[in-house]
Amino acid sequence: MAGTKAGGLKAAQKNISKDPNFYAKIGAKGGKNGRTGGFAANPQLARVAGAKGGRISRRTKKADDATAAAPQADVALAA
Repeated sequence: MAGTKAGGLKAAQKNISKDPNFYAKIGAKGGKNGRTGGFAANPQLARVAGAKGGRISRRTKKADDATAAAPQADVALAA
């Protein structure tokens, strides 16, 4: 059953049966292997970046409601 959801669940159960802290140990290793620093190493940098994210939006400005919501009744076909 390799490569299936059932196989993955079976493997996870086997890992947990061998060591109840199996996945916690993997996560701890990943956290300790980081070499770039980043926000975990510099909380002040994280605070500044979070403040910028709150001020600067990537969404575009909405068009004027009067022009955007106006129905186009002039486009009716003349028969």
